[in-house]
Amino acid sequence: MKTILLGMLALPLTLVAADTVKAAAKLEKATFAGGCFWCMEHPFDALPGVVSVTAGYTGGQKKDPTYKEVSAGGTGHAEAVQIVFDPSKTSYGKLLDIYWHNIDPTAKDRQFCDTGNQYRAEIFYHTEEQHRAASLSKEAVEKTKTFKEPVVTGIVAAGEFYPAEEYHQHYYKKNPVRYRYYRAGCGRDRRLKELWGKAAGEAM
Repeated sequence: MKTILLGMLALPLTLVAADTVKAAAKLEKATFAGGCFWCMEHPFDALPGVVSVTAGYTGGQKKDPTYKEVSAGGTGHAEAVQIVFDPSKTSYGKLLDIYWHNIDPTAKDRQFCDTGNQYRAEIFYHTEEQHRAASLSKEAVEKTKTFKEPVVTGIVAAGEFYPAEEYHQHYYKKNPVRYRYYRAGCGRDRRLKELWGKAAGEAM
């Protein structure tokens, strides 16, 4: 059996590999749709315990959809973000809290200036534990909201997630001027402040 030297301690490679797999197994996924995925990446990016945030498409029928197909409507997919996180550092409940304060939960089949089912707000749960947490968080929003409109955000089981084209990944970093122009023009921050006040998500 091969060994690897760690400091003064020699360990079998099989044990090192097992520890690596065990550490990776602790990571979890969360998937949220909240309109334009450009605007849904940055709220989670800097959060401790978040390993990655990927823009993509989910909730539809077509395999390997393109941005052109999804944005045109008809595939059933929503623009979404998938977050890989360490639950020992950031809880799913924290992710839910950030999610709610970055969407308009009163809007059906649209978010801000983007209209159509592909821009719906929806929580895609990966486990029954996430399902319960998402449902409870939605109930809490309904009970504590300061706005009159009902909360219509959907909660559904997660399906296949397709990463978007590379130029969409972390668009707010790659094209900050265009990103801010789009976000302001879409009225996203204005509407978030109307809904959530000081707790509203803000542009980067």
